Amino acid sequence: MNTREAILGRIRAALADVPADERPQDLPVPRDYRRGHTAPGQDIVALFAERVADYRATVTRTNPAGLPEAIAAALTARGAKRLAVPEGFPDGFLPSGGWEWHREPLDVPALDALDGAVTLAAVGIAVTGTVVLDTGPGQGRRALSLVPDYHLCVVRAEQIVDDVPGALARLDPRLPLTFVSGPSATSDIELTRVEGVHGPRTLDVVIVDAADTAAATTPEPSEQP
Repeated sequence: MNTREAILGRIRAALADVPADERPQDLPVPRDYRRGHTAPGQDIVALFAERVADYRATVTRTNPAGLPEAIAAALTARGAKRLAVPEGFPDGFLPSGGWEWHREPLDVPALDALDGAVTLAAVGIAVTGTVVLDTGPGQGRRALSLVPDYHLCVVRAEQIVDDVPGALARLDPRLPLTFVSGPSATSDIELTRVEGVHGPRTLDVVIVDAADTAAATTPEPSEQP
C-alpha cells in the first residue's frame, strides 16, 4: 500500500457512518461567516486588474472584438512567437500574423522549447488578484501553463468574483485546480526574490469586458521587495 492509498483508506473509514444522501449544508454548522471583503457596489473587475498588477503581472482590458489585437500586442511586447495553445481555445481569439500555434499533445521538452502558452481561465478572484485554472476547455493540463517561461491568460469579466469563497462555489473540487497569483516567484534563499522557479517567469492577463465596454488599460505593476 502506498501513501496515497493509505490516506484515502483513512478518509473512507472516517466517512463510513455518514449517510450517502447527507450534504454539508444539512449539518448544524454556523455558516454566517464573512464571505467577501469588497464594499457593496465596488468594481471588482477594476480591483482584480489592480491586484493582478500588484504581483508584477501585466494587465490589459479589452472587449471581445479587440481581443485578438490585445493578444497580439502582448505577444509582440514579449517577443513571443512560438506558443502552446490548449484544446478548446477558440481559433477566433488568436491573432493573425507570424505566430506559431503549437497544439497538444506536447511533451515536456517540446513545451520547454516554446516561448510561452496562451490559455483561458476558470475563475478570477478580485481581492487576491488570482487566476484559477481547472484544466477545462481552453486551459489545458497543468504542465501547459507551468513549464513555458511565459503565460498569457484570458479572463472574461463575468468570470471574476470578489473573494475566495465565491470562487470555490464556482469550481469543481474534483478537478485539478491551479491558483496563479502573478508570475512564479520565491524568496526562500536569503529573502532574495527569484522569479520563474516554480512556473512562468512572466504573466500577462487579458480581461475581456462586455461587448459594449470600451476599455484598454494597463495598470503599472507596483514595486515589491
